[in-house]
Amino acid sequence: MAMTARQRAKVSLYVQAGIFVVAVAALVLATDWKTIGTSVFNFAKIGPMFPDIFFSGLKNTLIYTALGFIVGLSGGLLLALMKLSSFPLYRWLATGYIEFFRGIPALLVFIAFGYGVPLAFGVQWNVTIVVMISLGMVAAAYIAETLRAGLQAVPKGQLEAARSLGMPQWRAMVSIVIPQAFRIVLPPLTNEVILLTKDSSLIYVLGLTASQYELTKFGRDGISSLGAGLTPLLVAGAFYLVITIPLSLLARKFESRSARTKR
Repeated sequence: MAMTARQRAKVSLYVQAGIFVVAVAALVLATDWKTIGTSVFNFAKIGPMFPDIFFSGLKNTLIYTALGFIVGLSGGLLLALMKLSSFPLYRWLATGYIEFFRGIPALLVFIAFGYGVPLAFGVQWNVTIVVMISLGMVAAAYIAETLRAGLQAVPKGQLEAARSLGMPQWRAMVSIVIPQAFRIVLPPLTNEVILLTKDSSLIYVLGLTASQYELTKFGRDGISSLGAGLTPLLVAGAFYLVITIPLSLLARKFESRSARTKR
């Protein structure tokens, strides 16, 4: 007797579950747990990472991310307004910037501003400034598109109503359109902060002093200095999660609130 669609779906589910269990069992049996224990979960030797990884690594990661986001948000808003401008040159410049910085790896931007610009202009920048500019310029390209979508999502009638009341264009944008656009794009902006947090790890290419270390640099140095295998990187990863998981929860909360508002 032929199976019904419901029975076929149930059989398919059992087969997939069986394959998953077999794959997990094979992975568990093939793993060298003794090596994993000494090279990845060797927490007995990570004591010297504390408290510096907290008061320096975590603190610097938060500072680099915050500075990059401030620059990125400011630049992104300017680029979004330029892209929506009726003046073609502004649109072309904004499009060129966005496509360029979204198209190249962030690591190259760090190298360009950390080594290329000082060589070209004979200037020596503080690492914090290099990070702020590099992260900010990359973030601006992504935030610009997010903000552009948010600005376009605000009903045009609101701008027209403000203009009909005698409000200048710039004031209507600042007082009415831009605040609403920010509320609309809060979830993707929160996700951008998460991406910036992870991109801040690229600072390692700049050559840092101990006081400038961020989390990944602490983990990389710990591999060679502590003899704890990859455990220092595992610890650094845990600190990243301390930052990113609350931000992810915040983004979901914003998304839920936005969905309720649309109903």
